[in-house]
Amino acid sequence: MLYLALGGALLVGYLWLTGGKVPILKRREWRILTAAMALVAFTAAAFVGVRGSWGAAIVLVVVGLWLAASSRKTAPTAAAAPQTGRMGEAEARRILGVGPGATKAEIQAAYTRLMHAVHPDKGGTAGLAAQLNAARDRLLSK
Repeated sequence: MLYLALGGALLVGYLWLTGGKVPILKRREWRILTAAMALVAFTAAAFVGVRGSWGAAIVLVVVGLWLAASSRKTAPTAAAAPQTGRMGEAEARRILGVGPGATKAEIQAAYTRLMHAVHPDKGGTAGLAAQLNAARDRLLSK
Protein backbone atom coordinates (compact mmCIF):
# COMPACT_ATOMS: atom_id res chain seq x y z
CA MET A 1 0.00 0.00 0.00
CA LEU A 2 2.93 2.27 0.72
CA TYR A 3 4.24 1.86 -2.84
CA LEU A 4 0.85 2.72 -4.31
CA ALA A 5 0.71 5.90 -2.23
CA LEU A 6 4.28 6.75 -3.20
CA GLY A 7 3.51 6.23 -6.90
CA GLY A 8 0.39 8.39 -6.64
CA ALA A 9 2.37 11.11 -4.85
CA LEU A 10 5.01 11.05 -7.60
CA LEU A 11 2.31 11.36 -10.28
CA VAL A 12 0.68 14.28 -8.47
CA GLY A 13 4.10 15.90 -8.00
CA TYR A 14 4.82 15.56 -11.72
CA LEU A 15 1.48 17.13 -12.62
CA TRP A 16 2.06 19.94 -10.13
CA LEU A 17 5.56 20.67 -11.45
CA THR A 18 4.41 20.81 -15.07
CA GLY A 19 1.60 23.15 -14.06
CA GLY A 20 -0.96 21.31 -16.15
CA LYS A 21 0.64 22.65 -19.33
CA VAL A 22 1.48 19.18 -20.57
CA PRO A 23 -1.59 17.36 -21.92
CA ILE A 24 -1.83 14.03 -20.14
CA LEU A 25 -4.03 11.90 -22.33
CA LYS A 26 -2.72 12.53 -25.82
CA ARG A 27 -0.85 9.88 -27.79
CA ARG A 28 2.47 9.87 -26.01
CA GLU A 29 1.05 10.94 -22.68
CA TRP A 30 -0.81 7.66 -22.31
CA ARG A 31 2.60 6.40 -21.24
CA ILE A 32 2.13 8.10 -17.87
CA LEU A 33 -1.16 6.31 -17.29
CA THR A 34 0.30 2.99 -18.45
CA ALA A 35 3.27 3.38 -16.11
CA ALA A 36 0.90 4.14 -13.23
CA MET A 37 -1.10 1.01 -14.03
CA ALA A 38 2.15 -1.01 -14.10
CA LEU A 39 2.97 0.33 -10.64
CA VAL A 40 -0.46 -0.75 -9.42
CA ALA A 41 0.00 -4.23 -10.93
CA PHE A 42 3.41 -4.67 -9.28
CA THR A 43 2.02 -3.48 -5.94
CA ALA A 44 -0.92 -5.87 -6.20
CA ALA A 45 1.45 -8.70 -7.15
CA ALA A 46 3.54 -8.06 -4.05
CA PHE A 47 0.45 -7.92 -1.84
CA VAL A 48 -1.05 -11.10 -3.28
CA GLY A 49 2.33 -12.89 -3.22
CA VAL A 50 2.84 -12.13 0.46
CA ARG A 51 -0.59 -13.58 1.19
CA GLY A 52 0.40 -16.82 -0.53
CA SER A 53 -1.47 -16.72 -3.82
CA TRP A 54 1.48 -17.33 -6.14
CA GLY A 55 -0.55 -17.94 -9.30
CA ALA A 56 -2.25 -14.56 -9.12
CA ALA A 57 1.06 -12.91 -8.20
CA ILE A 58 2.75 -14.33 -11.30
CA VAL A 59 -0.10 -13.15 -13.52
CA LEU A 60 0.05 -9.66 -11.99
CA VAL A 61 3.84 -9.51 -12.47
CA VAL A 62 3.45 -10.47 -16.13
CA VAL A 63 0.73 -7.83 -16.60
CA GLY A 64 2.93 -5.28 -14.84
CA LEU A 65 5.89 -6.11 -17.05
CA TRP A 66 3.74 -5.83 -20.16
CA LEU A 67 2.38 -2.44 -19.05
CA ALA A 68 5.86 -1.20 -18.15
CA ALA A 69 7.22 -2.30 -21.53
CA SER A 70 4.32 -0.69 -23.41
CA SER A 71 4.82 2.56 -21.52
CA ARG A 72 8.34 2.77 -22.99
CA LYS A 73 7.18 2.38 -26.60
CA THR A 74 6.82 5.46 -28.74
CA ALA A 75 4.99 5.86 -32.01
CA PRO A 76 7.07 4.93 -35.02
CA THR A 77 8.24 7.88 -37.03
CA ALA A 78 8.62 7.76 -40.75
CA ALA A 79 12.06 8.67 -41.99
CA ALA A 80 12.29 11.71 -44.17
CA ALA A 81 12.16 10.88 -47.84
CA PRO A 82 15.54 11.28 -49.48
CA GLN A 83 15.80 14.32 -51.69
CA THR A 84 16.46 13.32 -55.28
CA GLY A 85 16.97 16.85 -56.47
CA ARG A 86 15.98 20.43 -55.93
CA MET A 87 12.27 20.99 -55.48
CA GLY A 88 10.66 22.93 -58.31
CA GLU A 89 8.71 26.11 -57.71
CA ALA A 90 5.47 24.59 -59.02
CA GLU A 91 5.80 21.62 -56.68
CA ALA A 92 6.55 23.91 -53.72
CA ARG A 93 3.43 25.99 -54.51
CA ARG A 94 1.35 22.82 -54.78
CA ILE A 95 2.60 21.52 -51.41
CA LEU A 96 1.85 24.79 -49.62
CA GLY A 97 -1.35 25.43 -51.56
CA VAL A 98 -0.47 28.96 -52.67
CA GLY A 99 -0.82 30.53 -56.08
CA PRO A 100 1.83 32.09 -58.31
CA GLY A 101 1.03 35.58 -57.04
CA ALA A 102 1.38 34.74 -53.33
CA THR A 103 3.30 37.20 -51.19
CA LYS A 104 5.95 36.19 -48.66
CA ALA A 105 3.44 36.76 -45.86
CA GLU A 106 0.90 34.45 -47.54
CA ILE A 107 3.56 31.79 -48.06
CA GLN A 108 4.60 31.99 -44.40
CA ALA A 109 0.94 31.88 -43.25
CA ALA A 110 0.29 28.76 -45.37
CA TYR A 111 3.45 27.14 -44.04
CA THR A 112 2.51 27.89 -40.42
CA ARG A 113 -1.04 26.59 -40.87
CA LEU A 114 0.12 23.35 -42.46
CA MET A 115 3.01 22.82 -40.04
CA HIS A 116 0.61 23.02 -37.09
CA ALA A 117 -1.26 20.10 -38.66
CA VAL A 118 1.66 17.85 -39.66
CA HIS A 119 4.34 18.57 -37.05
CA PRO A 120 5.82 15.35 -35.61
CA ASP A 121 4.89 16.46 -32.08
CA LYS A 122 1.24 16.68 -33.18
CA GLY A 123 1.11 13.22 -34.73
CA GLY A 124 2.51 14.03 -38.17
CA THR A 125 5.66 12.62 -39.68
CA ALA A 126 9.14 13.99 -40.08
CA GLY A 127 8.89 13.46 -43.84
CA LEU A 128 5.87 15.74 -44.20
CA ALA A 129 7.50 18.40 -42.05
CA ALA A 130 10.67 18.19 -44.16
CA GLN A 131 8.65 18.65 -47.36
CA LEU A 132 6.93 21.71 -45.92
CA ASN A 133 10.27 23.16 -44.84
CA ALA A 134 11.76 22.58 -48.29
CA ALA A 135 8.73 24.10 -50.03
CA ARG A 136 8.82 27.18 -47.81
CA ASP A 137 12.55 27.63 -48.26
CA ARG A 138 12.22 27.26 -52.05
CA LEU A 139 9.49 29.89 -52.32
CA LEU A 140 11.01 32.38 -49.89
CA SER A 141 14.49 32.17 -51.42
CA LYS A 142 13.51 33.52 -54.83
